[in-house]
Amino acid sequence: MSDYKIIWTKIDEAPELASYSLLPLVQSFTKGTGINVETRDISLAGRIIANFPDNLTEEQKIPDYLAQLGDLVKQPDANIIKLPNISASIPQLQAAIKELQTKGYNIPEYPEEPKNDEELALQKRFAVALGSAVNPVLREGNSDRRAAASVKKFAQKFPHRMMKAWPESGSKARVAYMKEKDFFGSEISMTMEKATDVKIEFVANNGDVKVLKPKLSLIEGEVIDTSVMNVKALREFYAEQIEEARKDGVLLSLHLKATMMKISDPIMFGHAVSVYYKEALDKHAESLKEIGANLNNGLQDVLDKLDRLPADKKAEVEADIANVYQTQPALAMVDSRYGITNLHVPNNVIVDASMPNVVRDGGKMWNNDDQLQDCIAMIPDRCYATMYDVILEDAKANGQFNPATMGSVSNVGLMAQKAEEYGSHDKTFEAIADGIIRVVDAEGNSLLSQDVEKGDIFRMCQTKDIAIKDWVKLAVRRAKAAGTPAIFWLNPERGHDAEIIKKVEKYLPEHDTNGLDIQIMKPTDAMKFSLERIRKGLDTISVTGNVLRDYLTDLFPILELGTSARMLSIVPLLNGGGLFETGAGGSAPKHVQQMVKEGHLRWDSLGEYCALVPSLELAYEKTGNPKAKVLAETLDYAIGIYLENGKLPSRKVNEIDNRGSSFYLGLYWAQALAAQNSDAELKARFTKIASALAENEATIASELLSAQGSPYDLGGYYQPDYEKTTKAMRPSATLNAIIDEM
Repeated sequence: MSDYKIIWTKIDEAPELASYSLLPLVQSFTKGTGINVETRDISLAGRIIANFPDNLTEEQKIPDYLAQLGDLVKQPDANIIKLPNISASIPQLQAAIKELQTKGYNIPEYPEEPKNDEELALQKRFAVALGSAVNPVLREGNSDRRAAASVKKFAQKFPHRMMKAWPESGSKARVAYMKEKDFFGSEISMTMEKATDVKIEFVANNGDVKVLKPKLSLIEGEVIDTSVMNVKALREFYAEQIEEARKDGVLLSLHLKATMMKISDPIMFGHAVSVYYKEALDKHAESLKEIGANLNNGLQDVLDKLDRLPADKKAEVEADIANVYQTQPALAMVDSRYGITNLHVPNNVIVDASMPNVVRDGGKMWNNDDQLQDCIAMIPDRCYATMYDVILEDAKANGQFNPATMGSVSNVGLMAQKAEEYGSHDKTFEAIADGIIRVVDAEGNSLLSQDVEKGDIFRMCQTKDIAIKDWVKLAVRRAKAAGTPAIFWLNPERGHDAEIIKKVEKYLPEHDTNGLDIQIMKPTDAMKFSLERIRKGLDTISVTGNVLRDYLTDLFPILELGTSARMLSIVPLLNGGGLFETGAGGSAPKHVQQMVKEGHLRWDSLGEYCALVPSLELAYEKTGNPKAKVLAETLDYAIGIYLENGKLPSRKVNEIDNRGSSFYLGLYWAQALAAQNSDAELKARFTKIASALAENEATIASELLSAQGSPYDLGGYYQPDYEKTTKAMRPSATLNAIIDEM
């Protein structure tokens, strides 16, 4: 029998650091079993290097592993464990380029504002590294995301302590959203009756036509939609909320996703910066234009480029920006120690990670005095803002959620074949003038048309029929397996959702739904339904589109488990393979900062542990290799023991961290393999290993703890030095000797 291959993705930040200690353990445990665990570099730095080989040495070049994995996910033998990667904003891309340049990589600068065709072409080349570049390539299937039974049981037995009470005296916290002229209000949608090629073009009021996208191939049954954000209305909305925050004495905060929505949301972010700091920015508009300040990259981009001005002018601009805070309402803070506000960098506050924390923290965010304070959470577009409004109002009325007793909301997410990739693709445009933007088919017929004003944000989206059909099938399968209600979160008042509802109603009758509770509800009603069940300790399956999948699979796990990193995410690929995702990396940057400063990595690899179980089960299913089955069963058991014994990483230095957690997982896994009787060879091998690990437990734990408390030089953020990071993440000579000898 030939060896079976599991691909473990090399990615970024905290989960990548954790892999330095966990992966050698996994590879040692699977060695000689017919299962090979191999890595492929799809990190931000790796994607940049792979796509810009022109001026690199042979030693520096690496293959385009993302493209290779994109081909692999379409094969029936695909088995990929995908850790959370950076969905890069432009500031992150620029920082990664700068770091690679300092390491001797001849990578060109990213042209923010292309001045010629060459720079425009260069900007397009960099697009493969920006935003949600990885997920659309690998997600050749829909998502089944839930907490493993052992993880949920542990969370209820040992509830996390991060929940803060909602004040009984009342809260001024609220979600603010536009009432008209947003994406929700303008969205129109249709289902393709036949395959055709279309183009997207802008038609000015004087009749001039500019082609924005020359060719897009659509297939029969595909759902397409277009929508527009009116920026004049958006700016009026921001101004209104600024005044409301000032009047109510609450923090002002903005919640977007400038990483996944890499075109639309940075523009919306830039308008918020422009409106809030209007007095200072308008006064110095000419100077800021000269230095190339880009508000879409946040206030920090302005501050970083002030060095290009004469010293006295720089001081004047800085003083005027500082004066803004005297008259405007206080902003929610990212880091009050350094004056980093919600509007400094677009990727600092990301809606799917930030809004759960608002709920968790009693409707509050951090102010400039490092105290929690009520906030207005601005989520301009109504497509999903309203469901956040429902959960805040529920918490106001009923108090904080209790992790010890609350039920679960798992998710079946529509994401196969780039479904609903709003804003993260090349079909989003900023209107260059007043006119219309339309989608025109090969015969010259206008399929969808939107009126636009200069600066408006137009976006188009595709969702393929095969993805929707598979999504419905997966929802029915999960409803049967879990025995809980499955709710499609779809709003018939929204253009896109109305088309999807037709598909759901068409494909549901193809399955045996006898005895199942499957309903279609508007997101606000679905949220109310789910919250009512949660408070009774009951479980519900949310069946949602791609963006809402992203939001809900952070929202509920953060409340239930303390982090979404502990979720199990299985993606049954359309052609029979499996993709196993390991949680969310939204807090990963802070984890790296703590590791560099204190030598403590608090990243929780439970998501990776849990993902490896179904990955090994798939290996058994595909090959019949009994060792894969034994490895999966014993690992699942070991995870339960690991949780029962409370070996999760602490947030505090000089207590157990990620490295200690992985050691204990290895100890319990080895003991489980030694105790099983299904495979004599594995039993004999791991009896010796389990004994060695147990006998040296105190020594290993001591060596791991003694490695904490001091700063670490990892040799880079986006591309850590291998030797330095290995030394940092594998500091126990005793453990290394046992593992490496395996």
